[in-house]
This record gives sequence, structure tokens and C-alpha cells, in this order.
Amino acid sequence: MPDFSNTLLTKLKIMVESYSAVTGNRLLDDPTPIRLWHAPCVIVAHGTEAEPVFFYGNRMALELFEMDFAHFTRLPSRHSAEPVERQERARLLEQVSRDGFIDNYAGVRISATGKRFRIEQAVVWNLVDGNGGLHGQAATFDRWRPI
Repeated sequence: MPDFSNTLLTKLKIMVESYSAVTGNRLLDDPTPIRLWHAPCVIVAHGTEAEPVFFYGNRMALELFEMDFAHFTRLPSRHSAEPVERQERARLLEQVSRDGFIDNYAGVRISATGKRFRIEQAVVWNLVDGNGGLHGQAATFDRWRPI
């Protein structure tokens, strides 16, 4: 389990509030940090760096990607996709930047040990604070299959 520092707590709050603002739905009924961590879905988020790096992955995400929190939060998010999938992923993120979110993303990802899986019906959204500041993008999904 991650150290829920004030910085991470602030980002998680922005993640939860942004999801509600753009989708009109709640991410979880009880979106406390511990509930996000144990959610029955994958939840990941990356920042706004020139090459965005994940700053959060919940327990289910870490199991799927076969990493611990420390390694996952050093991973450039584009490296979660195979090189042939990265152009499609970049197109998706441009669409999310333009439209605020999408709720039907599907794509192939790869774990740290090389296991490939296809995610389906993922919601991807911009992390925007109350002042309109962009803090990155997040995704959640509960459907995937090994390939």
C-alpha cells in the first residue's frame, strides 16, 4: 500500500472530483483513499510531465501490471503499452485532452513480466482542479482479458 502523503491525497481528491465533474457519475460510492486502493476495478493516473509518469495505481492495477507501487510510480505511462500500441494510445490521450473524457477505450497493455492483456470499456479522463489547472489523466476499467 502506498504512503498516502499529502501530495498523493491531493491528487486523489482531484482524480475523484474530476471524474464526477466530467462523467456525472461517482468513481466509487465511498471514494476514500483506502477504498480507492481496494476498489474492484483498476484505477491508474499519470501526471503532466513531458513524458507522463504514473503517480498512482491501485492494488488491482499493480496486480495486473505485476509491479509494486514504487516501480509502477516510476513507469512512464506510455510504457504500459507495447510499442505498436503507443500511437493509438497517443491518439486516445489527445482525444481525452480535447473532450475531457472518453468512456469506451479498448487497447492492449503489457505487464512487467511481458504478459499481454486487452482492456475494454475503460474510462479515461483529465485531472482538472477547481481552478481549471490540469494535473494529468486517469483511467479506470474492470474488464480485461489475457491475449
